[in-house]
Amino acid sequence: MMKTWLITGVGKGLGKDLAETVLQRGDRVVGTVRSERDAQTFAETDPQLAVPIFLDVTHFDDIHETINEVEKRFGQIDVLVNNAGYGLTGAIEETPLDKIKALFEVNVLGAVAMIQAVLPGMRQHRSGHIINITSVSGLAPWAGTGIYGASKYAMECIGQTLADEVQPLGIHVTNVAPGGMRTDFSGGSLDSAPPSISDYDGTAHLAHEVLTEGKGKEPSSPTKIAHAICEMTEMDVPPTLLVLGSDAYKYAIGHLANLSDGIEAFKNVSLAVSADGM
Repeated sequence: MMKTWLITGVGKGLGKDLAETVLQRGDRVVGTVRSERDAQTFAETDPQLAVPIFLDVTHFDDIHETINEVEKRFGQIDVLVNNAGYGLTGAIEETPLDKIKALFEVNVLGAVAMIQAVLPGMRQHRSGHIINITSVSGLAPWAGTGIYGASKYAMECIGQTLADEVQPLGIHVTNVAPGGMRTDFSGGSLDSAPPSISDYDGTAHLAHEVLTEGKGKEPSSPTKIAHAICEMTEMDVPPTLLVLGSDAYKYAIGHLANLSDGIEAFKNVSLAVSADGM
């Protein structure tokens, strides 16, 4: 049975690869775009099943109306993929608050607004799958990516909590945390805070250089990631967290081990604060 997917940001990167993969499998894709050029290119991918819609996820007041129109036209939205987003590097001290606010409006608030808009229909049908494209930076942060990582940390928490809330309603939630993949992320999708404090030259300031110089050499294929996501949606019990990429796996496992070691090292301090009689 054909499904209807709603994918944000299908103009480039993983969103484009995922949309094309879904279409090849015979499902319909309603994809959000922000330009006429992207709309035309996407529509030409499959004139029957590729449906571009103009939507900026930071225009929160437009989202519910757009979702209602999609549901009236095609019925239930079976899969929502919160893919729209961008990166930001820089030392936390140097990053202007307006850049932080702008990042969170796209990466977090826009995604939450999309979730809130599709849930009434999914609850009514007692089915659906919400997929949040997060990042290994939301699991294993490193110097220079703290603000971006925080936005992905937020979506990890929201996704995991949402899964607990809607699983009894027949709705699945999966956070997909990729590592580096060969898209435009390190190019046009990566913002930066101008470096101004030399104390960070050996730490935070290296992040932007590492990401941009590694462009085109990332370990993962976005097409293979797209196929993995599609296959995951066919599982009877899909994972709440899907880490994709050899680098993502290594960093996530390593960070979890470090957290566990750190907690265990101070176990006596943790247990020493119990109230009397406990």
